[in-house]
Amino acid sequence: MATTHHSSLVMLVLLVLFAVIHSGGAALRIRAEAVIGARAWRLIFAAVSIPSAVVVIGWFLAHRYDGLRLWNLQGVPGMVPMVWIGTAISFLFLYPATYNLLEIPAVLKPQVRLYATGIIRISRHPQAVGQILWCFTHALWIGSSFMLVTCAGLIAHHLFAVWHGDRRLKLRFGDAFDELKNSTSSMPFVAVLDGRQKLDWREFVRPAQLGIAIAVGVFWWAHRFIPQAGALVRNSALESLFS
Repeated sequence: MATTHHSSLVMLVLLVLFAVIHSGGAALRIRAEAVIGARAWRLIFAAVSIPSAVVVIGWFLAHRYDGLRLWNLQGVPGMVPMVWIGTAISFLFLYPATYNLLEIPAVLKPQVRLYATGIIRISRHPQAVGQILWCFTHALWIGSSFMLVTCAGLIAHHLFAVWHGDRRLKLRFGDAFDELKNSTSSMPFVAVLDGRQKLDWREFVRPAQLGIAIAVGVFWWAHRFIPQAGALVRNSALESLFS
């Protein structure tokens, strides 16, 4: 029992460190870009945040069933397609097609923009919506106390990011952001239902969405290797570091 509680505590620490790196890097972006340039800052940010994300994912894969098994719905009819459909939808929110993928590796100069079309019409904070949906589907499937701790940490970070992101955009864009905020909603579909937004299906037909669909297929195929990946992490230096 002590070991399982230990793995949950480590996960919380790793999530806090990732949140500090990710949200802290976002807070420093304007000042850092003014000093070293947008491309150099993006490369530094990626060099720090991507490895921290890999560590979090690795620890999660190795310990996802730790702790108490609070429920087990894996044999319930229809559970597998429901989890996969929910996860696929969560990816459409987590990795929306509004982003220019070439800016991630700084092939193109990274820029801060106000987006007002596509997935933003549904929610101004699609990553938070996607993360909550991913947590919901995976918590249903796994049902462990470790999973609940992981979800609590991930959702808390993304709720903070909702406030933090709005604050940064307000400071940068002023009245233009106020106009965007007034015409959109954080909660999905609220602005659509109350008439502030109107969806246009053509805004969702983009090459990046095809890439997301391919990624979902790859993840489906790769799930067969999760037990081996988890065992690899358990036998790695990472496990020794936090033991």
